[in-house]
Amino acid sequence: MLVMLALIFQAGAALAAENAFKETFKSALYGGAAGGLVGAAILAFTNKPADHLEYIAYGAAGGVIAGTVYGVVRTSRALAEYEDGKLRFAVPAISPTITEHHATGRTNITWRANLLSGTFN
Repeated sequence: MLVMLALIFQAGAALAAENAFKETFKSALYGGAAGGLVGAAILAFTNKPADHLEYIAYGAAGGVIAGTVYGVVRTSRALAEYEDGKLRFAVPAISPTITEHHATGRTNITWRANLLSGTFN
């Protein structure tokens, strides 16, 4: 029994670093649920609630965004890290991509952030 308990606690410590995605997802899920409830509560203050059901969706969407930001901030590490004599920055590079559609004559600008970069063997 003691060996099983020791293994469980060791596995929990090893998995703590991998739980960042899980914690962020849970925060986003709870934020969406709370935002949906706030949107539904706002319906009580409108004259015709059936005409404003989109308030629930707006509240849920805002809650998901707020929950995701909260989860990322809560689980993120420092922006700069010093290890083995090297200073490493963890700020994602944001770059614009311009796409022109010749058929419609429209130009789209898309902003991208590299969130994951590395060498895989």
